[in-house]
Amino acid sequence: MAIGGFERAQLQQRLVEAGVQLNDYAKQLLRHPMFDEVVTANNLTLISRNLQQLGLDAGATLPRIFERAVSRGMQLCPAMTGPYLRLDFLDQASSSNSVLSDGKKPADSLTVASAAPGDQEFPRGFYLRMVDGVPWLRGYRCDDAHGFTLDDTFIFQSR
Repeated sequence: MAIGGFERAQLQQRLVEAGVQLNDYAKQLLRHPMFDEVVTANNLTLISRNLQQLGLDAGATLPRIFERAVSRGMQLCPAMTGPYLRLDFLDQASSSNSVLSDGKKPADSLTVASAAPGDQEFPRGFYLRMVDGVPWLRGYRCDDAHGFTLDDTFIFQSR
């Protein structure tokens, strides 16, 4: 999958044309300086893993999840991966619930595993979900102590 290659305005226009909805955190992330410059498109091989597949049978925090994935040969995605992945994966299965926010990770969502592009007051990264046939690109915030559950799924970059 190609990451990069668009100016911010082009990327945002493609999201609009694809019918992608954004929450306020995703909009904030899209204003981040990482989208100021057009970077050459890079092809990445992405893989999804839930916590059970990572061997984390009791749930875990982001630092632990990322540490385990890296120890198993995966690496974090560039922080700008979310919008490009959303455009590439418009046929994601619909979520088993339509609640958009209740303080925990939504069912059937895919979190892009990436380093936080700012401090704890800034959204940590992107996640994707499909709600009633509508593709969403959402940003999220959490601290390093937040626990994720066994069925939470993350997108990593394959080495």
